[in-house]
Amino acid sequence: MADLPVVCTLSPEALNARREHLLQALLRRARDRRDLPDGWRLVFAAADGVVGEIARAVDAERRCCRFLLFTITVEPGDGPITLDLTGPPGTRDFLASLLDLP
Repeated sequence: MADLPVVCTLSPEALNARREHLLQALLRRARDRRDLPDGWRLVFAAADGVVGEIARAVDAERRCCRFLLFTITVEPGDGPITLDLTGPPGTRDFLASLLDLP
């Protein structure tokens, strides 16, 4: 795969709308956030609708942030659901600024 730049292709207005609605809703639903060397991990409780909400966010974000690698893990039983957002160098800092993460 070709190296893709760490950029979002949304207009500033569309990016603000996406951040305020879809992304912040997903972050509020996460019970934990963990930094990874090349991105972030969001951890969710195994609740109804959470996989669908994650899938909607991934489907939207994969179009405008083409450099991101999304990994969804659903643990057996009532184990946690994780979403890893990773990518090339610069991804962690890009996501931290986009999502207001530390």
